[in-house]
Amino acid sequence: MFLETAKHAAREAGKLIRSRFEADITTEEKSSSFDIVTDVDRASEKLIKDYIMASYPDHSFLGEEESYGDESALHSTLESASKQPYLWIVDPIDGTSNFVHGLPGFCVSIALACYGVLTVGVIYDPLRDILYWAEDGKGAWCGEKPISVSSNANIAECILSTGFSSDLRARRAVLASIQVLGEQCRTIRSFGSAALHLAYVASGKIAAHWQYGLSVWDIAAGVLLVQEAGGKVSNMSGKAYCLTDKDVLASNTEQHSALLAHLQPLAPQPSKVNPF
Repeated sequence: MFLETAKHAAREAGKLIRSRFEADITTEEKSSSFDIVTDVDRASEKLIKDYIMASYPDHSFLGEEESYGDESALHSTLESASKQPYLWIVDPIDGTSNFVHGLPGFCVSIALACYGVLTVGVIYDPLRDILYWAEDGKGAWCGEKPISVSSNANIAECILSTGFSSDLRARRAVLASIQVLGEQCRTIRSFGSAALHLAYVASGKIAAHWQYGLSVWDIAAGVLLVQEAGGKVSNMSGKAYCLTDKDVLASNTEQHSALLAHLQPLAPQPSKVNPF
């Protein structure tokens, strides 16, 4: 029931986004020139929210664009998530910079948390018409095919991925970690969407994704995908991911401990990255 709602909302938002790709759009800076929003982001979020709230008016909704600029409210929402029966967590376009510049590598991300536990995750790539989805205890899927993380235990044969937050301190940490891990793995990719990176980990295309300075809407759906695909997701302290975490490592489990040993010392301490 909830899964089908998320799938439908993601596909409808994807139609809207696809119709505006490479068209004239209105762009604004948020926290910095690294952090932008478009009229399409806002329209996509409104479409998703309207559909979900029409179906479940008593549910709570946390969208990136309507949450921007109110850090205290966001913190309060996430701190109280364990007491909320239904909290929808939405990124209407993850990878906005790609979208603005006419590049592929953006998606719609929708997750549902029940008392702080992720139960539904949907990631939709509108350009490729690919839908990744997961439901708590029911595995991870790409369309109608089950997916699983890779089983490769040799980091020298693996592709890793990372991304760049809008926070400068987090970017510096990523650059330092690339220098360290780039000497060990086959290659590193940064496609510009944390949600898609996590979907690629879940489907075995990438062995692990790490990033500093993320927000919950960037990764909530992808976290569930990786977990249901047999992978592991933690913060940089090695503790299981929770909704308030901003630094994340998702892997096929085989290299998780070794990657953490490299990444943990490089994480911004204390982490005071911009959640937007």
